Parts: sequence; C-alpha cells; structure tokens
Amino acid sequence: MLGRLNHVAIAVPDIAAATATYRDTLGAEVSQAVPQPDHGVTTVFIILPNTKIELLEPYGENSPIARFLERNPDGGIHHICYEVDDIIAARDKLLADGARVLGSGEPKIGAHGKPVLFLHPKDFCGTLVELEQA
Repeated sequence: MLGRLNHVAIAVPDIAAATATYRDTLGAEVSQAVPQPDHGVTTVFIILPNTKIELLEPYGENSPIARFLERNPDGGIHHICYEVDDIIAARDKLLADGARVLGSGEPKIGAHGKPVLFLHPKDFCGTLVELEQA
C-alpha cells in the first residue's frame, strides 16, 4: 500500500526562525511560507534530494498543532507522510483492518494540492501518519 516517503513534518513555534536555520545554517533550499487555513497551519517545505521536510506553524486560534506546541514548546517531529496510489482504497482497507482515520474520514486537499488523510497515532506505533494521494 505504501509508496515513497513524501515528507517528515516538524511543528515549530516560529516558522521564520526555523526556515532561517535550515536555509542559512544547513544551506537547504526552502519554499515560501504558505498559509493553509483549512488545516490550521502555515507550511514551509525544505527540499532534499530524496524527500522533503515540512515545517508547520500554527495558523489561527484552532490550529491542530497548538496543543502539540504547548507540550513541546521548542517544537518537534509532528507526523510522517507516505504516498499511496489510491487514497480511497487505502482508507477503506485501513478501516476494514481496524485502523482509525481522523476527522470525517473523507480526504481533504493538502499542501501539495492532493488528497490527504491522517491516521490515529495509537494505531501506528505512536506516530501520526499522513497519507497523500501519489
């Protein structure tokens, strides 16, 4: 079911400072910050040869990463994202196998303009998993 690793997401309290660290200290190629109001975050992507790192900063007062940053004020790894060929087929198989899909269970359009779903971390070794249509 799983395709390639699309990205590892890191929640940060200050996306400009985090972007500068990756760009200036590590010499990484970085995207512009893009607000994602439907997901309650602002994103920046760090472009690597084999994958991406996604920096997440809360956007709006109901951001889903605000509680994560309350528990981890310096930030930290928030989720990992895998590509799947067919997100609906993947969702249906996961649900049939007893996994929990967060939210309504219907895919939303993610930061790359493709459908995404999130899976409950208690079902995946304590890790929040995002699936993205390849």
